[in-house]
Amino acid sequence: MWKSGKPLSVSLVGGLLLAVGVFYLGYGVDRTDFWSLFGAFVLAFGGYLALVYRPDETHLRWLVGLGIVLRVALVFGFPLLSDDVYRFIWDGHLIAAGHNPFAELPAHYLTEGQEVTGLSQELFDLLNSPDYYTIYPPVAQGVFTLAVWVSPDSWYGAAVVMKLFLLACELGSLWLLWRLLAARTQDAKNGFSSHGLLKNVDTLPAEPTPLSRGEKGLSPTNLLFYCLNPLIIVEIMGNLHFEGAMVFFLLLAYYLLQRSKWIAAGVAMAASVASKLLPLMLLPLLIRRLWEWPVRNWWRSGKRFYVFSLAFGIACLLFFAPLLLSPGFLDGFQSSLELYQKKFEFNASIYYVARAIGYLQVGWNQIATIGPSLAKAAAAGILLLALLDRRRDWVSLPVGWLWAFVLYLLCATTVHPWYLSVPIVLCCFTRWRFPLVWSFLIMLTYVSYIGEPYQEDLWLVGGEYVLVFGFFIWEIIAGRQGTKPKQAPHEPSGVIQKHQP
Repeated sequence: MWKSGKPLSVSLVGGLLLAVGVFYLGYGVDRTDFWSLFGAFVLAFGGYLALVYRPDETHLRWLVGLGIVLRVALVFGFPLLSDDVYRFIWDGHLIAAGHNPFAELPAHYLTEGQEVTGLSQELFDLLNSPDYYTIYPPVAQGVFTLAVWVSPDSWYGAAVVMKLFLLACELGSLWLLWRLLAARTQDAKNGFSSHGLLKNVDTLPAEPTPLSRGEKGLSPTNLLFYCLNPLIIVEIMGNLHFEGAMVFFLLLAYYLLQRSKWIAAGVAMAASVASKLLPLMLLPLLIRRLWEWPVRNWWRSGKRFYVFSLAFGIACLLFFAPLLLSPGFLDGFQSSLELYQKKFEFNASIYYVARAIGYLQVGWNQIATIGPSLAKAAAAGILLLALLDRRRDWVSLPVGWLWAFVLYLLCATTVHPWYLSVPIVLCCFTRWRFPLVWSFLIMLTYVSYIGEPYQEDLWLVGGEYVLVFGFFIWEIIAGRQGTKPKQAPHEPSGVIQKHQP
């Protein structure tokens, strides 16, 4: 029997809308037909809102099951909204043939005497960046290689193999979210943030710390923000973006840190970096939490930090060793990183403002200067954030990571929809919901693909960021109002008020 504060019809309609929208985006969409694409996403997001707004915890398993079913269903659809898959297959064939994908540009392997099995003119013509070196780290490259080894003659078969890997990562992420949020909920019932999964027992204060307003509002149902989000389902499982692997290993590292598994946490963090490099910028926020306080002895107090750092460093070396030992890796990899700072621009915020100012000053695009400067500003901002963060508990880590990642995105020259995967998963541990609003509005960027060459609508980009920022301000105001102490009722003169112990 359906026992919920939400009518059964609302949940059924919400699930149906989400499923119809996701299936269309995974199997029937044309990237150049923006209105049908965005219409399907509006449909899916409407269903998503119906399901995640005040969900009943007793039906959490059913809703998670829906998210899993939709992910499994998209395993068998070839990516329709992204052409990155062709570079994945290209790199996989290179490694399978014993070549370093960072050493030469793709056109090199079409010249006489340099041919590689599986690399054809047809595949080359589908590459979205044929004039640039690859950008994908070793975990992703390993999956590419496995995919073409399993299915050397079928692009579709290779894509399915890659999707199966991402499906395993997504299932792991959902399990970790369930465990982490369930532990936090138990603390909320006890009224204190003192559960063994939430803080290292060596750093617990003498008295338990009362939960903040944001922590009290946490529930296992928060995992639905990630589990059912149509952007996550479509971009990771539908369009084969390896942010899914990065999120899984990042959550695994967070889970292991809370259990004081410093070596395993270091390896998991290295795997996240080896999936996508971005988690490197989150490391500074770990330093204070890995030290014992007060610091009486630099060796003993920092033992956890040293163990984690050593495990992380060795694991990174092992992950990157096959590429590091190949000639041309460092030059090619550095060239690839520069693309996102000096040449690529898409759906940016601060950068577009700086670019407009640059046009007024000198009359041309100064991305080669502005991009690296903003990257340095983001790095400096994240370091400052880590220095100012006096908290040492693991409960507050996700919100610190959230601000670090948002700062990076605001300073980036390129912000694709799937870049929001980390903010979306981190907001599940906080009271902030603006990443969810952003996950809807960012799909407006697909209007750029209506024609060729691709052309952005800067009014839509500006509207996207204005609305996200506006919602963020509203959350700040609502949060402050929600934390104001209630006035005690007026006591008549001469009456002594008694307080319960």
